[in-house]
Amino acid sequence: MLLVFDDCVLDLDRRELLRASQVVATAPQVFDLLVYLAQNREHVVSRDDLINAIWTGRIVSESTLASHINAVRKAVGDNGQQQRVIRTVARKGFRFVADVKSLDCVGLPGTESAPSVQASASEPALPAKPSIAVLPFVNLSGDEEQDYLADGVVGDIIAALSQYRWLFVVARNSSFTYKTRTVDVKQVGRELGVRYVLEGSWRKANNRVRITAQLIDATTGAHHWAGRFEGVLGDIFELQDQITESVVGAIAPQLERAEIERARHTPTESLDAYDYYLRAMAKLHHGTREAIDQALPLFHRSIEFDPDFASAYAMAAWCHSWRKANRWMTDHPREVAEGIRLARRAVELDKGDAVALTRSGHTLGYLAGDLRGGIALLDKALVLNPNLAAAWFLGAFLRLWHGETDAAIEYFTHAMRFSPLDPELYRMQAGMAVANLFVGRFDTASSWAEKALRELPDFLLAVAILAASHALAGRMAEAQRAMDHLRKLDPTLCLSTISDWLPIHRPENLATLVDGLRKAGLPE
Repeated sequence: MLLVFDDCVLDLDRRELLRASQVVATAPQVFDLLVYLAQNREHVVSRDDLINAIWTGRIVSESTLASHINAVRKAVGDNGQQQRVIRTVARKGFRFVADVKSLDCVGLPGTESAPSVQASASEPALPAKPSIAVLPFVNLSGDEEQDYLADGVVGDIIAALSQYRWLFVVARNSSFTYKTRTVDVKQVGRELGVRYVLEGSWRKANNRVRITAQLIDATTGAHHWAGRFEGVLGDIFELQDQITESVVGAIAPQLERAEIERARHTPTESLDAYDYYLRAMAKLHHGTREAIDQALPLFHRSIEFDPDFASAYAMAAWCHSWRKANRWMTDHPREVAEGIRLARRAVELDKGDAVALTRSGHTLGYLAGDLRGGIALLDKALVLNPNLAAAWFLGAFLRLWHGETDAAIEYFTHAMRFSPLDPELYRMQAGMAVANLFVGRFDTASSWAEKALRELPDFLLAVAILAASHALAGRMAEAQRAMDHLRKLDPTLCLSTISDWLPIHRPENLATLVDGLRKAGLPE
């Protein structure tokens, strides 16, 4: 059965609303309300009629009813001022006033227009950037009162993911049209035009809550990630924040990895700005000199395709920061100037891009020596996206060099807890090694440095901290081995160049590092 009115088609069998030949996502109760009004268009429908029909007589507030009427009007392109489709009758109720043609089936007399309407309602194309829909979590607790908690968590996850500018996230209203429906993720992907779907379940036992979630490629049905999170029902908002942070922290790196893998298998002639950016990010995460040498031109190719791509400028700038951090620069003044130029251009292009602010802020703090300005940019990035792990750990580094060691440890800890599988985890671990060295916890410092070096054996900063912490702890044999490694990585490094290498503002912190490296055997 099709109900055709204005520029809309209401397909009762498929439970779809099409407007201007495009599917309009509608919540189940909104769809039912529209159908009821259209089917009872010959008379005014009272509020009581609507409540009995749609909410089966349950108590419903005036605001709830009004919001659903507004949602129906919005879905069909109407509003409270025009009332072209749904008219409010004062103190009586509502009436569906648009002209309606009822088509029983395709092929009957008078139904010739129906097939063309349906055929033209093509499924939305995948966006150029990665796209995801977060479906309502299934409530397995058997307690309907838990629905609002599960829905709240999903809403928070959608809001958090929406802060990632590189990610297309389907709005909550569209995702929630699938609530209580059994659907195939491939179908969801086609209908919503997304590559990825996050689905999950919510279970409560006594005062504990368990959430399971899985990230699925809707184009292939392949599973990219699955996780389980638990919490105690106490402060509901705190629990929702905790679960949201855990889920987003887990899936954001997985999405990036999946997209990097996709770009890696894309033919070279089909690459665009974002694909070049992804390929460069894969190299950047590896962290080796060869990888960074390959990443920089890829970022510049991305910029050539899209001269306004702020994140590509920022990442290219950060490559220069990483080159300085590992003392790989061959033309120091030129490379520093280029890194600063790229970082400033990124900030100019998009002050609302948290990724661009993060990498540019750190670059300007490190290369330009503006630690306070860099911290300010990173703080703004965290306001824009509090779930961005890179903003936490790069902000920690700038605070560490500025002398705010306790705050830096707190930021590094948060970043690692938030994103425990992050591809840049070794950078966070090296930061924790430096911080613990500064506060005199030499055993802990060497432990963190060793963790970082397991991932990137030639990470200059981690090797230096390992040598210094072993020496300050009296483990001279271990300190000597680390120093031998350090001297192979950079034979030119000496005690007098430490302050040029690392912008350590607090004299006692610099003295600790220099003392440790001196004892380990680094020349003056």
